Amino acid sequence: MRAPTAQDRANASTLAATWLDSGGLRPTRQRLALAELLVGDGRDRHVTAESLFEAAAAAGQPVSLATVYNTLRAFCAAGLLAEVTVDGSRSYFDTRVDDHPHYFWEDEGHLSDAPNDAVRLAGEPKVPEGAEVARVDVIIRLRRRES
Repeated sequence: MRAPTAQDRANASTLAATWLDSGGLRPTRQRLALAELLVGDGRDRHVTAESLFEAAAAAGQPVSLATVYNTLRAFCAAGLLAEVTVDGSRSYFDTRVDDHPHYFWEDEGHLSDAPNDAVRLAGEPKVPEGAEVARVDVIIRLRRRES
């Protein structure tokens, strides 16, 4: 893998600023730094707060873990990220915000997108009167077969 060029960094910065603007968020230094790590290369990501904190540190971006958590929550509130809870103690933050299923590799602790046709719903879920479906989360839990 090649090292990022000055043009790559400029493109990442532009993508990050545009992404923040699309959510109506002010581009603070911390938000821009984290947004560049999340969307700067144009690929979808699934991160935990801890993994993003580590990536920021590796990139020389001094942000606290509390700032990472607060920023991820702000990104979710702005509709820029989707939070995917895989168990009561672990959440991933997904840059792809449309409805889609996920694979969670239990033995590796890794979340990835599953193809939309990996799951079929028989129809709209029945909900109580006065309610509407906000979101349907589908997580397909996987583990490696023992040989």
